[in-house]
Formats: sequence, C-alpha cells, structure tokens
Amino acid sequence: MPQNSSVVVGAAPLAPADVVAIARHHAPVVIDQGALGRVADSRRVIDAMAADPVPHYGVSTGFGALATTFIAPDRRRQLQVSLIRSHAAGTGPEVETEVVRALQLLRLQTLASGRTGVRPVVVETYAAMLNAGITPLVREYGSLGCSGDLAPLAHVALAAMGEGEVRNSDGDLVPAADALAAAGIAPLVLEEKEGLALINGTDGMLGMLVLALHDLEMLVTTADLSAAMSIESQLGTDAVFAEDLMALRPQVGQAASAANLRAFLGNSPMVASHKGPDDGRVQDAYSLRCSPQVHGAARDTMAHATMIAERELASVVDNPVVTLDGRIESNGNFHGAPVAVVLDFLAISVADVASVSERRTDRALDPARSHGLPPFLASEVGVDSGLMIAQYAAAGIVSELKRLAAPASVDSIPSSAMQEDHVSMGWAAARKLRRAIDGLARVLAIEILTGARALDLRAPLVAGPATGAVRDLVRTVAGGPGPDRFLSPEMEAVFELVISGAVARTAKENANV
Repeated sequence: MPQNSSVVVGAAPLAPADVVAIARHHAPVVIDQGALGRVADSRRVIDAMAADPVPHYGVSTGFGALATTFIAPDRRRQLQVSLIRSHAAGTGPEVETEVVRALQLLRLQTLASGRTGVRPVVVETYAAMLNAGITPLVREYGSLGCSGDLAPLAHVALAAMGEGEVRNSDGDLVPAADALAAAGIAPLVLEEKEGLALINGTDGMLGMLVLALHDLEMLVTTADLSAAMSIESQLGTDAVFAEDLMALRPQVGQAASAANLRAFLGNSPMVASHKGPDDGRVQDAYSLRCSPQVHGAARDTMAHATMIAERELASVVDNPVVTLDGRIESNGNFHGAPVAVVLDFLAISVADVASVSERRTDRALDPARSHGLPPFLASEVGVDSGLMIAQYAAAGIVSELKRLAAPASVDSIPSSAMQEDHVSMGWAAARKLRRAIDGLARVLAIEILTGARALDLRAPLVAGPATGAVRDLVRTVAGGPGPDRFLSPEMEAVFELVISGAVARTAKENANV
C-alpha cells in the first residue's frame, strides 16, 4: 500500500503490510465506526459486572497471584492505576520506535475488537497517540512473553495516562503529559478492567515478527543475488539450478531461490565463457551449488512463520475476555508460545543463510579455490591485504548468529508466586531475531562487496545484466580494485544499500525474467 494511505482498524484483521505501514512509515490510523459500537456494547457487560457483589477477575479482584482478593468499588480506579504503574517496570536500553509503534497498533487492534470491555475513549486515545507520533519510552527487558508482553505494554498504557516519558513526533524525549497536551489528547482515567486489557497481549513479539518477516523477504532475495555474484565471479555453473532438476525435489522455497539464481545469472557472458566440453569442473562446492537449498529452507520457514503471524493478527488476545454472548471468561490466549517458537525458527534460518554466504566469500579470497582470482582480491599481493579482514568480520558475525540461534522459547522461568509457572520468552526471541537480521544484512553486504570486486577482476569478461547492475550500484558507494584503503566506510555503505532494499530492487529490475 502507499505509505501515506490510512489503515482502518477494527473492521477486519490487519494485514502484515498494514503493520509495517503504520509502525515503520507512520501511516495514519482510522477506527471503524462499527467497531466502536461493539466496544461500547462490551463495556456495558463490564459495567454490569462491576455492580455485581460476586467477584469477577480483572473487574473487581486483584491480578495474577492476587486474583482471589476482592477490591471494593471505591478502590478500583486506584487498582487500575496501580497495575499500570507497577507493571511499567522495564529496564535497559530504549526499544526502537518502529517496535513500539507496532506494539501500540496491535494492542489497539485487540481493543477495537469489542472483546476486551474497555470504553470507546480508550480505543480513540490509542489511535490518536499513533496518529500524533507519540511513542512511549519502552525498555529492553521486562517481558517474559506471558501473560503477554506485560512490561512493554504497561509503559504504553502509562503514557496514555499522561505519565512517564515518550518520544514526540520530532523524536524528542519529553514527559508524556506534555506530549499529550501538545497533541490535544486528554490523559486516560482508567475504569474497571481497562488496565488489565491494556497489558495482556503478545503484541510486542508479534509486531517484531511481522517486521522481521518483511525484512527477511527482501534479504533472502538479496542472498540469492549475492550467491549469483559469487557463482559468476568464481566461474561456477548455473546448470545445477535448472528447473527440471529442482522439480525432482519439490520444495517450494528451493524452487523460488533457484528461479532467482537462473534470472540473476541469465545472459551472463562470464558464465557462458566456460561452458562446454572444455570446462573440466564436474561440480561446484556446496556453498555455491546448494545455495537454493539453503536459501529455500529459509523461505519455507518464513512461509510457516507468516501463517502463524496472520493467525495471530486475526486473534483477540486478552484475559479475561468478553464473549459474544456476554460472558467474561478467563483463558490462556496471552501465552506467547505460537509466536515465540517461530521467532526462534527464523533465527536458525537466518544463521544458516549467513553461514553459507560467509563460506562463499571465503572461497573468493582463497586462490586455491577461486579459480584464478588473486589472494584476498588484493592489488599488490603481500603489500596489500585486500578483503582479508572483511571476511574476518563476516566470520565473527556468523559466529554470533549461531549463538543467537539458540532458542529462547525453551527457556521458561516461573514468576508471580508460581501462578505464571510456564512462560514463552517470546519477547526475548524477537529481540535476538532483530539482532540476527542486522547481522545477516551485514554478512550479505560483505559478500556483495567481495563479489563486486571479483567481477571487476575478471575483466575483460563481462558480468550479466543483474549482477553487473548491482556491481555498478556498489560502485556508487565503494571503489573498485586497487591499493588498500580504509574499508569500514565502504562496508557500512554497502550494508545501507542492502538493508534499504536497493540491492534487491536493482537485481530484480535487471534480471533475465
């Protein structure tokens, strides 16, 4: 969708693209009027229960291990305020704006479902904060992923109450009360059930999953391109990516990656230069030949994770929840296990794609395996080190990614006096996946920088249209072969080309399709 198009919340489940548009590109939010009517209807259920002398969890009782403690009517506003203040207990570095905006949006989506029992003003306030660019300060640590992302969501609720700190639309850190006043938003005064409804959800981990899948879709295509540059510059063959060979093993992701490799290597004079009976090489090394299998496995993992994310986007996650027939029922839907597991699954695939990329880079730098390229692609061998240490950087990142691939979702730790005795650690899984994605982009950037130099060193042989166009793009920010120079700025500049999607776009625009 266009980045300035508004997104309607409450009429239907959000699409992943909607989340990215609002979280990353600040698309405006519009609340469906029918949703506000359903919200008002469910609030009447809560108001009736608030007047009932029989205790109802979250309405007239304490929370968690204190669920059996009855709270008198004159103390219930304080109960809600105390819940938010006590649960806004995050610590550590500030979480990125796009993650917090995704968190706000997904909580808004659940509030607009009419199943949480909040008043319409709560829904309207969350939408207004998003549209005003008010981003609550949320800190790195505090969520166990069950009962949802409690601490991060509590920081958002605290800001809606006019307490704590936020980033305003200019990115300045200001008191929440000042930011709300500047935007003409009245601070929320919470009624029964509302504090609980604002913090019981998997919104943080889900938001990070949706953002990760968006980025990985681009990065796996980038990995196909970087592999093509390595295969081409190392005088590899594209014959192994033939469609009929891929059909012998009908894995969907593998077929998609192989199709990209065929397109990115299509019409390459460099590939054509060594085809035929005079080419004595029987087959390339695994890191070249098996690129579609490795990248394809990541694509299939992403497809599964996307299915889980879309189901979660269609969910109402709160406890207790107001049912369609007017009951208020406790449930366990806040448990983050479904999301946490696929976040860990993706981290494994990210590590594997980066690992095979680093191996391709290393081959390009080794004259025993690069088929005629100079050692480390250096200009004056012995005097110059070329890209030797760029490969060290890639290797260091890959080692880190292997550690980040260790699953968080199996590392449950009990809390709340053993009432919450099994938790998902989904927030932690999402945080490490974000770090892993950054690492993957950097490893791919190093392979692309290496491939671009290797293609240049093959002159007078000429690269294909797609790989040649990416090499030319790289040359806008990084010089070609020559004496050693300060390498880090060029590595960072190519990383920016990768993470912005420029490399993937350039490859697809020039591919033989």
